[in-house]
Amino acid sequence: MRLWWLIGSLVVALGVGVLTLQVPRPAPATAPATEFSSDRAMIDIRAIAQRPHPVGSAEHARVQAYLMQRMGALGLQTSTQTGPLSPGAIRRLERAGGDPAAANFSATNLIGVLPGRDPALPAVALMAHYDTTVTSPGAADDSTGVAAALETARAIRARGPADRTLVVLLTDGEELDLDGARVFWGGHPLRDRIGAVVNLEARGGGGRAMMFETGRGNAETIALFGQAARRADGGVTSNSLAIFVYKVMPNGTDFTVPAGRGVQGLNFAFIGRPEQYHAADSTPATLDQGSVQHLGSQALESADALLRAPALPRETTNAVYADVFGRVIVQYPPVVGWALWGVAAVLLCIAAALARKRAGLTFAEVGRGMVDGLWFLSAGLVVTHVVRALGGPMADRVDSDAAYYVLLARLPWLEAGVALAVLAVILAVLGGRARPDRRVSAGALTVLTLATIPLAGVNVMILIAGAVAVGLSLVPHLAARSVWGGWTGLIALVLVCAAAAQTAAPEIAFLFLWPALLATVAAVAVAALNPGLTRPIGLAPVAVTAAVGGAWLVGMAHPVFLGIGMDLPGVLALLGLLGLMLVRPFAPETAGRRPLLMVALAVLLLGAGLSGYAAITEPMIAAATA
Repeated sequence: MRLWWLIGSLVVALGVGVLTLQVPRPAPATAPATEFSSDRAMIDIRAIAQRPHPVGSAEHARVQAYLMQRMGALGLQTSTQTGPLSPGAIRRLERAGGDPAAANFSATNLIGVLPGRDPALPAVALMAHYDTTVTSPGAADDSTGVAAALETARAIRARGPADRTLVVLLTDGEELDLDGARVFWGGHPLRDRIGAVVNLEARGGGGRAMMFETGRGNAETIALFGQAARRADGGVTSNSLAIFVYKVMPNGTDFTVPAGRGVQGLNFAFIGRPEQYHAADSTPATLDQGSVQHLGSQALESADALLRAPALPRETTNAVYADVFGRVIVQYPPVVGWALWGVAAVLLCIAAALARKRAGLTFAEVGRGMVDGLWFLSAGLVVTHVVRALGGPMADRVDSDAAYYVLLARLPWLEAGVALAVLAVILAVLGGRARPDRRVSAGALTVLTLATIPLAGVNVMILIAGAVAVGLSLVPHLAARSVWGGWTGLIALVLVCAAAAQTAAPEIAFLFLWPALLATVAAVAVAALNPGLTRPIGLAPVAVTAAVGGAWLVGMAHPVFLGIGMDLPGVLALLGLLGLMLVRPFAPETAGRRPLLMVALAVLLLGAGLSGYAAITEPMIAAATA
């Protein structure tokens, strides 16, 4: 019966999670003038993204003239600003086959101003870049951002005058070295008047648009964004984990420049359909119009809220926040995380005390449950690394942009393969990781660990994780012998991780705290009502929390993998630990464990096959040729 609860919970979690990842329907051209319409934006996208238009090309000049005409037709006060390309940008353009001399070695920004009723108030900038790479028409990157900015400006004007001035800034040279943004923020007369920025980007050709970057000290910005995003079509996808991760990555967009100057703002992008990133087939025909709607609707509501706010957000402290199923943002100060940790710890103690009294739980069993979690993490890191490497080299080992784009095209297959690998390790724990001969388990993990070296190069973290997994497999009597020991031990381990995150980087601690709170609530309910885990209906609290928490983790896992999973596939193992914590009580009775282990092996082989298939599929070869 527990197995059926497990299957049902996983199916519901996956189904609901996938639903939360869907984009809204495109709004027709007949939508109210005060609303964002992707159909209206597509008119501009089709006009802009006919062919690649890198700096210095004839197509670049055509697009430039078109955009100036469009901003004038919208009633904006238009101007241009020209500044020099950096030496690095010139070299990059020449290597790609472009002609910087045709642009007089300069970038040209296009500026449109919609005056507000009070010129003394700080203005709001709506920013996107209109240049592309040499090889791509750039329907997504960044013709979508440009068209969304124009449609947003039109809708804001239709809503009536705002107190603040809107500056539509279409930058040049972003694909080279952020040169247009550096020129504008380096000294344009409007620069010091701007108090907030909304930047629009894309890396791919579809998926939900995520708000992934803000200015420093973003608590007030997130509060405003959370209110505005409720009015956006399709809700919102954003969390402080994404903000934290992007901050420590070497990437940059045009928003990097004003953010470095201390300007507050919001940076949006969609990153689905990664095979279209900088690709020749990034055309209006292949673009997901629902993604255009989601990006533009959030841009409109955010920019409008900033324009009509009594005061713009100030730099204060960083907020801890996350969306819940894309519908609402939950936000709180970092210190509240410690209070949530305390609540979860108290609930765990209550559940453990009840389980000790009614089900014979011992402290040693809790410790073995924590060891199970450590084994899962270490083995999961190794297994996901191997499965990911079967699909091609890690991004830091490719030697050209073309090879990197091929890897992006393989991401959907790699994501499926790595996700199945994580599921396989979860099933291995539920089936009893100590059930096979420990020498066989240790030997298999040794082979997998060593296999990472020829497949992906030497990775010290993976080698250490492999050594830990092998060691924990060899030492006898370290696996949890009871469901309660395994469950409470996992919760305790997650709370240790939460405390470490809360201390070092409180913006990411919610990732551990929220699932732990769900698990502890379920544990108290089950310990009070069904401590023997014998009554099927008594497992209902676990099923509910597993379905709800699992769906939320699916919604988190997809954008996380698209963002960093190419190089750090083990991030899904970390999320898998949280999922394992939620379903641990569904470990089957003794008779069902061997079949579950066989299923785990089959799932792992399927995941490895999908990842390996990504390396040989014809679309990837075609992408590489293009």
